Amino acid sequence: MKSRLPKVLHPLAGRPMILWALDALGGIAPEGVVVVLGPEGDEVRPALPEGMRTGLQEVRDGTGGATRIGIAELDPSVETVVVMCGDTPLVDPALVDALVADHQRSGRAATMVTAILDDGGSYGRVIRDHRGVSVVEARDADHDQLAVREINAGLFAFDRAALATALEGLGTDNSQGELYLPDVLPIIEGEVGAMVAPDATVVQGINTRADLAGCEAVIQQRLRHELMVSGVTMPDPSRVLVDAGVTVGQDTTLWPGTVLKGATAIGGGCEIGPDVLVADSVVGDGSVLVSAHVLASTVGKGCTVGPFAYLRPGVTMEDGSKAGTYVEMKNTRLGERSKVPHLSYMGDADIGSDTNIGAGNITANYDGFRKHSTTVGSGVKTGSDCVLVAPVTIGDKAMTGAGSIITGDVPEGALGIARARQENIEGFTAKAEARAKRAKDKDSEAGEK
Repeated sequence: MKSRLPKVLHPLAGRPMILWALDALGGIAPEGVVVVLGPEGDEVRPALPEGMRTGLQEVRDGTGGATRIGIAELDPSVETVVVMCGDTPLVDPALVDALVADHQRSGRAATMVTAILDDGGSYGRVIRDHRGVSVVEARDADHDQLAVREINAGLFAFDRAALATALEGLGTDNSQGELYLPDVLPIIEGEVGAMVAPDATVVQGINTRADLAGCEAVIQQRLRHELMVSGVTMPDPSRVLVDAGVTVGQDTTLWPGTVLKGATAIGGGCEIGPDVLVADSVVGDGSVLVSAHVLASTVGKGCTVGPFAYLRPGVTMEDGSKAGTYVEMKNTRLGERSKVPHLSYMGDADIGSDTNIGAGNITANYDGFRKHSTTVGSGVKTGSDCVLVAPVTIGDKAMTGAGSIITGDVPEGALGIARARQENIEGFTAKAEARAKRAKDKDSEAGEK
């Protein structure tokens, strides 16, 4: 992966890759699960479900070595062992369920899942002959073996006792000098079988960032499909990205350029996009968001956000409120039906209901050392281009004059004006032009001399 981040922690739809792999086990309800970690295990453990059992492979000696560690951690009563790779996030729970059912019904010692690909690439090739089923890794395969299209999907079911014995007989006579798990197939005592996955996509592994992007595309397609069949409209689904766990209500439209991340819940009947990012936020029914970023905030019902609005963490927009064009807010409550229509910054503010914040208003909430709060009552109308220097309170139904710098509280129903008195100088332009002409003429005469 060429990354400082352990491979299984690379995210897909907002979740670490390893969690998608673990999801595949949900259909079989296993008695126990062991995640075998490498030397970077301390980084991976916090991402695993609470209480997940782990084993540590201190020396990376291959999939066979990892399997030895894994089965040693399982309860002794477990008879059937499923082994899968942590970097195969697309595995379908139905496939794992089918594998276990087929394996137990047949009474085999080992059953593997394979897939048919047009180009096997770096996958191990499945060799079927009179001796049974075996796997040759791509780097160890000859020309004829590389031409085989059936590949090892890295998903197995074993009889535990037979597997444990076969693992003891593994060797490292291969190009990597490792213990390959598939090498148990020719030596395991008992029948070995293989079932072909109906869809090769589900067994796709990840070794590069390109593989990661390919799996992301598949997962996104699945998530979008689930939303659309539940009643969400997407005119161009390919241009919508959603994280796992995001919820969207019926009759909401997600327009191109929409990105929904983290713990986000969108209500019904909303218009989201184009070009909207919502992360870890709640948006109420019937709200419209256009060209906006909404982070860790709550937008009520029937609200309007954007275009070109930025809601930073801690914003609460109550029902029917508006944050309009080029508006930025953070840690602010905007009351019901209140509006910040355009070109304003509201930070650390509490704004009542039915208030209108004029164009170009700013809450000056930081004095260079500490943050301070601004309180604006209900029914307030502030003039354009006002600065509210916190801490300050504007009372209910008060007003501020355009261009005012408000440094003191404005009582309820009062008009606050804080600006220099205008003075008009008659004939100023003509006098200024005459002075400029005289200076120019004087400079010209000096130059001739």
